[in-house]
Amino acid sequence: MSKTITLRVNDDVYQMIKTAADGQRRNLSNFIEFATLQYLTSATYVDDAEMELILNDAELVANLRQGLEDIKKSDYTVV
Repeated sequence: MSKTITLRVNDDVYQMIKTAADGQRRNLSNFIEFATLQYLTSATYVDDAEMELILNDAELVANLRQGLEDIKKSDYTVV
C-alpha cells in the first residue's frame, strides 16, 4: 500500500531535488523515496565491519550495558 504525503520546501531545495532526480532519470516522487531510504539505511544501521569494531571495544560495550541498566532502573538525567 502507498501513502501520499505533502512536502513543502523552498525553491532552492526544490531545484536541488529536481536536478538530482533528473540526473538519475527519476521522477520527483521516486527520487525522494529513494533518497529517504538511502539516508535511513546509511544513517541508522552499521555495516558488519563497523559492528565488529564496536563489539570489540570492551570499554564501549561495558558503558552501553551500564547505560541500559541505568535506563531500566530510571537512574538517569536528561540534559
